[in-house]
Order: sequence, then structure tokens, then C-alpha cells
Amino acid sequence: MDKKIIATAALLGMVAIILGAFGAHALKAVLSPEQLITFETGVRYQMYHALFLFFIGTTALLAEKAKKIIYNLVVFGVLFFSGSIYLLATNSATPFDFKIIGFVTPIGGLLLIVAWGILLFKAVPKKA
Repeated sequence: MDKKIIATAALLGMVAIILGAFGAHALKAVLSPEQLITFETGVRYQMYHALFLFFIGTTALLAEKAKKIIYNLVVFGVLFFSGSIYLLATNSATPFDFKIIGFVTPIGGLLLIVAWGILLFKAVPKKA
């Protein structure tokens, strides 16, 4: 499981860098400053969670079951949160109205929060 988590972390990090460069260069001429800031928020949170997954994949503080749960929450959280932010930020540049998927952004955020919460409760030793 650790190799899968680390590979996913590397993929998410690589894609975040690509999207960040794409936003800074290609989208600069197409989007408003506010839309670019929104796009950058998606990139930033994706990178934060790529690093979070890297930590999860390399730590011995968590059982495999907890790692698997955190992994799934983070993958779906990033897809929903950052993915919907990318689509919403570029909405004016596409023929499809992505505002109808805006409800998934907070769902993705909640999944990411729960993943961090599981780390908190599983990694902190319980007093006897």
C-alpha cells in the first residue's frame, strides 16, 4: 500500500506543478485575476495533499487500514475539491456551465478534513 500511496502522491504533485504552470502562463490571458487566484487555490490544495499523502506513505505511525482510509479520502477529496475548483475557475473559457457541479467542492473539502482528522486520532497515542 505504501508504494501506491507514494506513487499517487508523486502523480498529484507532478500534476499540480503542471497545472500551476499552465495557470500562470496559458490561462493568464484567458482568465480574470480573480479566476486565476481561484485556480491557484485548487493547485495549492492539491500540492498540500500530495505532500500529505507522501507523509502517509512513509510513516510508521499508522496502521495499514488507517493509511488506506486516508488515501481514499484524500484522492476523492482532491478530485472533488481541486477538480471542481479548476472547472469553476475556467468556467468562462468553456462552453459548458460548470456551476452545476459547485456542490462537490465542499464535499471534497469535507473529505480532506476527515482525512486529517483520522491522522490526528490514529497517530496520537491514547492514554491508558
